[in-house]
Amino acid sequence: MLCKYFAHSGRARDRSDWQTLAEHSEETARRAREAGAAVGLPLCAGVAGAFHDFGKYDPAFQRRLSGDKAAVDHSTAGAHLLLGRAGPRPHAAEILAHAILGHHAGLPDKTGSEAAMDRRIAGFRNPIPAAITAAQQIDLAPLLTELAAKMRRGNGFDASVAGRMIFSCLVDADYKDTEAFYDKLEGRKHDRDWPALSDILPDLRARFAAHMAGLPQGGELNPLRRDILAHIRNGAALSPGLFTLTVPTGGGKTLASLGFALDHAAAHGHRRIIYAIPYTSIIDQTAATFSEVFGDKGNLVLEHHSSIDEERPGQQGRDKARLAMEDWAAPIVVTTNVQLFESLFAARPSRARKLHNIAGSIIILDEAQALPRELLMPVLRMLDTLAVHYGCTIVLCTATQPAFDSAQLKEGGLPLSGRELAPAPQGLARKLRRARIVDGGEMDDPALVAALRDSPQGMVIVNSRKHALELFQTARSEGLEGLIHLTTRQYPAHRRRIIADIRKRLAEGRFCRLIATSLIEAGVDIDFPRGWRAEAGLDSIVQSAGRVNREGKRPVEDSTLTVFRAPDHPPLPQIKHLAKATRIIAGKFGYENLLETEAIRGWFEEVYWNAMQGTDRNGRKLLDREGIVAMFSVGQTGTKFSYRTAAEKFRMIDSPMVPVIVAIEEAGLKEIARLTVAEIPSGGIARALQAFTVQVPDKARALLIANGHARFHAPHLRGDQFCVLENGDLYRPEFGLHWEQADYLAADMAVI
Repeated sequence: MLCKYFAHSGRARDRSDWQTLAEHSEETARRAREAGAAVGLPLCAGVAGAFHDFGKYDPAFQRRLSGDKAAVDHSTAGAHLLLGRAGPRPHAAEILAHAILGHHAGLPDKTGSEAAMDRRIAGFRNPIPAAITAAQQIDLAPLLTELAAKMRRGNGFDASVAGRMIFSCLVDADYKDTEAFYDKLEGRKHDRDWPALSDILPDLRARFAAHMAGLPQGGELNPLRRDILAHIRNGAALSPGLFTLTVPTGGGKTLASLGFALDHAAAHGHRRIIYAIPYTSIIDQTAATFSEVFGDKGNLVLEHHSSIDEERPGQQGRDKARLAMEDWAAPIVVTTNVQLFESLFAARPSRARKLHNIAGSIIILDEAQALPRELLMPVLRMLDTLAVHYGCTIVLCTATQPAFDSAQLKEGGLPLSGRELAPAPQGLARKLRRARIVDGGEMDDPALVAALRDSPQGMVIVNSRKHALELFQTARSEGLEGLIHLTTRQYPAHRRRIIADIRKRLAEGRFCRLIATSLIEAGVDIDFPRGWRAEAGLDSIVQSAGRVNREGKRPVEDSTLTVFRAPDHPPLPQIKHLAKATRIIAGKFGYENLLETEAIRGWFEEVYWNAMQGTDRNGRKLLDREGIVAMFSVGQTGTKFSYRTAAEKFRMIDSPMVPVIVAIEEAGLKEIARLTVAEIPSGGIARALQAFTVQVPDKARALLIANGHARFHAPHLRGDQFCVLENGDLYRPEFGLHWEQADYLAADMAVI
């Protein structure tokens, strides 16, 4: 009888090529169980897969497959069925119900809006034939046992992450089975095959060894880097879990962390390596380093970030890399913190789909101090859960270790004692010290220009693009030679040329006076004789100091980073309290000792203490601004999860930035021309155009479009994915893209 019900329609009138509901449910359950086995939740994932489309037994849905236009909710029936069989301990049924209800629309909250679970269940009128409902055999007791192993007693956050993993297994299985059905029907094949990390590790490790052997061996710094690498790799045999890797700038931590990850995966069987970076500006550099190490195996490295929006559903050209962005099936993934953590807290199926593939991974968090403090508590809670319950090894990699084990964080901190991979970080910091930090007091723009005039080579780093532009204009009006402005207003390919020019000027001893924002502080390998840094958090100041005498070729006493206060440009609100903490720590240790690991830890302790004591102007906790941790709780009578609200509130970037493509050179124009060719995949074009993309505020892009300065290209093929600057006059090599007051832009640029 059940074979009369279908999940997906085909082409044949006799329905001989249609997929039956029994086939789809069984295959989705099988795929979900298989994915669930890797996260320790095979029973839960399998049951979710078996009942996710139970609502398709509704006769109205069967009519819809035959052409009826009436909308049918097919996601509530399975959740309703499980909750009806739950008994006095509904926890497992509720967790699975969230996943089933959300497998198209996204994970719901339990209570609240019309889309919340309780209101959907309360309003459900069961249309499923009674005989079919009665025939369903469900034993929830083993599911409760399985879930109990994934949560510490009373820990609602742990339980919510288990729910996310089940949801990920379900939607990935559902998508893949549906895709396989239509691939067979239409005679096509999606290439989702990636080698297992375990199969290619011997080759990757051999290539890594060959690459390291080919690096320069002489000098004072290179032997120290080799010693650091050897010590870190020796730690690979340690048990999986949480680690810190504290190496000062110039110590080679990127390659050292990669070497550790390869060895640790070989020792413990991890399934993939995920390298998360806080800045899109250095993703290309990191991916290029990995490609250089792995040679022709570099195509095994997946880059996934949001410089170009993800491809829209149903769009043409779903190539292999684009498909891998859906589920992170590649053995090595290079991504951003935004992509990683917003996926971990996502409610949307398309974004949460990759979560089960994060389990069993080695996650390298580069520049870990850059994790946003206003979301620190939920981020640390997620990292802890991944390490404890899902076989992840997490490496907090930075020159300024952010004391995530601080007692100031109370129960929200991480257990990091004895888990440092680097050799004696305090001594290492002293060995690798290449610069001195000094107090410059107040320095206005004329004073900074005068300082640069006395320094043929020097850099000034300020806290805002506005200040950088004004200082650059002042310095230019004074006729300073070799003046360079570096800003995120410039697209990455342009910035790379600017940075290459900076390196060349520095190497040749030519005038090189750089004015930049903080983008220069992390991941950009440059070496100035001296620099000036506007007051900020100590983590930023230490990063700036890493750009002074980086290679140790000059005397330390002559290599200074001067920290100054800009009277006309006070710190922005989000920097003000960090700068205050820096002044407090400088008062205790002295500016000359701010590079000591004790001073850095003291600064983080000061920041966390203030944050734990205080609230923002709206009364919200400073380290969990949106109260996300408290959105997930369990009790005797069940769960209370607010998945959708948490996803909406968890934003690592307050003001969403959107891409504008600046195609003013041949390579960019060539890719733009390819947009009109339907047969060319969007994924490849998108990756090529990342090098020509500037991120701007959403409202600014809307204003550019409204005033004819930008437009979406090939919208009939690509939707609103590719917004291209039409008015090339708005992009200047010195300033980058000037988007303010878009309705007056052309006139403004004429007088700048």
